[in-house]
Amino acid sequence: MRLRRRRCLVCYWHEGAFAAHPYPGGPAVTLPAVGATILSAFEDWTTPEQATATLAHLDGATLTQAVTTLRKHGLVLEEGSAEADRDAAIAHQWRSWEPEATFFHYATQDIHIAQPPAEPPAEPTAEPTAARQKLEIEQLPPIFTDHPDAERILLPRHPTLDQDRLRAPLAEVLYARRTHRHFTTDPVDLNTLASLLSICFAPVDFIDAGEFGAVYRRTSPAGGARQELDAYLAITNVTGVPAGLYHYNSLQHSLELLDKGFTHDDATHLCAGQDYFGQAAFLVILVAVIERARVKYRTPRSYRVSLLNAGHLGQTFALAATALGLGPFQTGAFHDTAIADRLGLDNTSRTPLYVLGAGHPDPHPDPGSEHALPPAELDAFRTTPLT
Repeated sequence: MRLRRRRCLVCYWHEGAFAAHPYPGGPAVTLPAVGATILSAFEDWTTPEQATATLAHLDGATLTQAVTTLRKHGLVLEEGSAEADRDAAIAHQWRSWEPEATFFHYATQDIHIAQPPAEPPAEPTAEPTAARQKLEIEQLPPIFTDHPDAERILLPRHPTLDQDRLRAPLAEVLYARRTHRHFTTDPVDLNTLASLLSICFAPVDFIDAGEFGAVYRRTSPAGGARQELDAYLAITNVTGVPAGLYHYNSLQHSLELLDKGFTHDDATHLCAGQDYFGQAAFLVILVAVIERARVKYRTPRSYRVSLLNAGHLGQTFALAATALGLGPFQTGAFHDTAIADRLGLDNTSRTPLYVLGAGHPDPHPDPGSEHALPPAELDAFRTTPLT
């Protein structure tokens, strides 16, 4: 019988203990630190006797017991077993994303939320519930972010020109949407930016979330209406707005100045060297306020929801920008730490998740750009696996 260390395995220290976390399936197993040494002896298919020879400094009986424990928890797998075959298949399929993406994906799968037994409706009372009292002790995080000492630009509301543009048929906007990488040097009008920010990020209404107090809804869905994503802007070419870094205060509908000065080269750098995005009139950085979501949703899977929420906002942004005559884009390739530093974020309680942006689309993009590429014809399909 030969055994091998599970390929889909992450080890870490948690609450003072060494943990080995197999995936998919889990859960994490607490091991003595020497467990890492024993696991390393099974890097490739190895018999327990061969492993014993390489671990001569360990007591034989202890090693035998340790191997039994490792097998019981699926940390080492038996050659030819279905579990070993699946482990190898996952490691191969996800190989260029291992271990970070694979571990996050599988370690947050198959959430199980226990449902409490049904209880008769409680009598109305003015007294706070136990959950509410607990939250009051922990202090619910504010549902809006503001920078009270920042200089601010109050944005115009309900510009009539943009309202007319936004009446375009939905199908027309959906099919017109494209990701743009080439922009003119024409500035974006402040009214247009104000409309875009209001449509995407401002409150639509407020609702009573019980023990979680009042929450607000946007035009995009968000888990539990926690609205943990804030919009920060890096502006280079908007009429009436000096180049700089800003926070969109969605409660006030204002831009709060965080840092003066921002260039196309700065935008290129923050977007991981993508110089075409550096030519946009402005960037919008979606920043997660972790505690705003975590106070309600305590499981690690909730981070997935924040990523999905960012995608929802990104799609609304792309459609609204298209309707307003702008060329939108979005990218997941950016320097998180550099962006956090420029925005003054701690990158712990507030961290960037997604970068959006827009400008006036160039009607004559470079020949190699997506918009200049010809339609796919028969020759292209001959080399393309479709099914």
